Amino acid sequence: MEPHADAADLDAKRQAALSARHALGFVVLLGVVSLLSDATYEGARSVTGAFLAALGASGAAVGFVAGFGELVGYGLRLVSGVLSDRTRRYWLITIAGYAVNLLAVPLLALAGRWETAAALMIAERAGKALRTPARDAMLSHATSRMGRGWGFGLHEAMDQIGAAAGPLIVAMVLHAREGFRTAFAILLVPALLALGTLTVARFLYPRPQDLEARPARLETAGFPRVFWLYLAAVALVAAGYADFPLIAYHFQKSSVVSAAWIPILYAIAMGVDAIAALVFGWVFDRLGFVTLALVSLLSALFAPLVFLGGFRAAMAGMALWGIGMGAQESILRAAVAEMVSRERRGTAYGVFNAGCGLAWFLGSALMGVLYDVSLPALIAFSVAAQVGSAPLFLWVGRKPRDAATGR
Repeated sequence: MEPHADAADLDAKRQAALSARHALGFVVLLGVVSLLSDATYEGARSVTGAFLAALGASGAAVGFVAGFGELVGYGLRLVSGVLSDRTRRYWLITIAGYAVNLLAVPLLALAGRWETAAALMIAERAGKALRTPARDAMLSHATSRMGRGWGFGLHEAMDQIGAAAGPLIVAMVLHAREGFRTAFAILLVPALLALGTLTVARFLYPRPQDLEARPARLETAGFPRVFWLYLAAVALVAAGYADFPLIAYHFQKSSVVSAAWIPILYAIAMGVDAIAALVFGWVFDRLGFVTLALVSLLSALFAPLVFLGGFRAAMAGMALWGIGMGAQESILRAAVAEMVSRERRGTAYGVFNAGCGLAWFLGSALMGVLYDVSLPALIAFSVAAQVGSAPLFLWVGRKPRDAATGR
């Protein structure tokens, strides 16, 4: 009997290896989609404020469009997440969201009024909101085969390559004095490539849920208590994280760095973001929620370095800011899949994104006010919020069975 048992074990290992390779292919394909997508809309977002100004929009209008777009971009994710779980049409919702998200960008080349451009910018955010929970739910199935931290980290790293490439493409077009409209039109190329790659992924992986390494847990309603505690910890991180526009405003106002260095520092942060997503994703699969606490404590140091230091301190602070961003976009998403059954992950990601977005919006608004009142108060709030999340992450990490069962 032993030879047969050994043969069976070997066959099982081969099947597991094939399944893991198959799952990795899915993650890489969606990573390519994200790379091309980010090149499209991040390229456009790097100049949308200037484009609105060129069309005659006021500063107040630009601020409203940006703020309302982000509000729609996060609030709609709650609706999209619930819809994806109830209909089980994850691919349809994902493809529809990407189509709106990406095609709104090249259409900006045809906008003759700032109101039209503003509507397209908000549509782009709405499209991203529509597809994100359903896409993350599908990713959670595949990443269970390779380690969710590593899988989401790999996806985020590819995503950030596109986020850095898009603005560079636009910068080259503008440097050639071709204008905003030409830049937006050129971005149709990565948009179509992204949609084509997404279609291939849909054809090759019609049922991503079959990639799940473990059997599904059935839950009738609600989320486990530990999920809400985790969301509270994430909300603290988001609230205490300064937006780059505020950091760039400080650099410009205080003359810490020259105007030419501001986008370079942002590019450095994006590069660190990509590396951090891979490194901390790998660490998360081995240490679990302790990783989140460590990242929160580490990234909390960015605020005093960025807002109080000179050029070198600012560069170090932006690197730490990039580390935190990499963690937020990878292992924070990966952890959600460890707490919720696959039947409710779309809803869970919708709730997660909406809560994170609301906290980010409120925290950013408060830090904007504090910047004009007291810079030390801004730094104290940023550091305290992020450090305060660490004990919550550690508490969640001590409850792995509760997270898995919902008790």
